[in-house]
Amino acid sequence: MASNRLARDAALTALAPAVWGSTYLVTTELLPPDRPLLASTLRALPAGLVLLAAGGVLPRGVWWWRALVLGVLNIGAFFYLLFVAAYHLPGGVAALVVAVQPMLVLLLAALLLKDRIQRIQVAACVLGVLGVALLVLGPQAGMDAVGVVAGLAGALCMASGIVLTKYWGRPPGVGVLAFTGWQLTVGGLLLVPATLVAEGLPDRLTGPNLGGFAYLSVVGALFAYAVWFRGIGRLPALAVSILGFASPLAATVLGYVVLGQSLTPLQLVGAGAVVAAVVLAQPRQPRTVPTPGATTRTSEKVLVTGGEQ
Repeated sequence: MASNRLARDAALTALAPAVWGSTYLVTTELLPPDRPLLASTLRALPAGLVLLAAGGVLPRGVWWWRALVLGVLNIGAFFYLLFVAAYHLPGGVAALVVAVQPMLVLLLAALLLKDRIQRIQVAACVLGVLGVALLVLGPQAGMDAVGVVAGLAGALCMASGIVLTKYWGRPPGVGVLAFTGWQLTVGGLLLVPATLVAEGLPDRLTGPNLGGFAYLSVVGALFAYAVWFRGIGRLPALAVSILGFASPLAATVLGYVVLGQSLTPLQLVGAGAVVAAVVLAQPRQPRTVPTPGATTRTSEKVLVTGGEQ
């Protein structure tokens, strides 16, 4: 059934932000300090080159500049801003700032995709942000201006990338792995000169450093972005964006499991609110009311949100 397929697509797509929720833990525990550009480059470029070699397909025509734009928004600029936020803010606070991204998607989708803004969409966005706030904010939560600005700018990049990816789609005959490889490679190549000029290379890398970079590249980029772009192609833009709330939820759970952090009753309420927001925003098949003597037909229309459009 179509509803089961949508549920499976949503569950698979949610794996990507769940993996990204581990970025904050890996950054603070395994990576060398104050190296956001190096972390961004080594996360994107190796994975992109592997996918590019495996796919064997290069952009053509208009897709050269589209791949450049998407590579900057989804990968290059977003990765850098994400790591700046992670270095300047506690992981939970960084996640909260980036959590405004679904609201930006809601506005951009209305402008570019002509999606109608519905009350249930707004409710899902607000509920999700409130849930993230309950999850991650505590009395010791620190706010740093550089980190906040970087997080907001990263949220805008990601929102723009989601909506443009949905608007342009993928070129005919190009699979999701090749499409992902274009963007990771473009983003990584753009970050290389900035990394060399602004940070340079470290004198040495430890075993944990190498393990952290390998995890971010293979799991956090190659796997997660392939799943993410597949989801953008199959689900409405806002539904995909709301799934990003799985990132701070995963970050909180990892803090509890790995770092021994405690979970308060308010955090549990926040976790429930995040899950409820994700459920509210997912597309549903409209129900048809059978009439006596008539053939019941199920609409093939995929809804933008939980309500009819």
